[in-house]
Amino acid sequence: MINNHAAYRALTSRDPRFDGIFFVGVASTGVYCRPICPVKTPLQKNCRFFESAFA
Repeated sequence: MINNHAAYRALTSRDPRFDGIFFVGVASTGVYCRPICPVKTPLQKNCRFFESAFA
């Protein structure tokens, strides 16, 4: 698993190379998504990163 800082960078840039590598859960909204999701970028402090969609 990549570290949280690198995962957040991939999330903010919607880098397609990371699609399927990790998933992000947003604590403040309950949203769970892939890093290429076109929603508004959440604050880093609210993000939790997972290796699998089976959280």
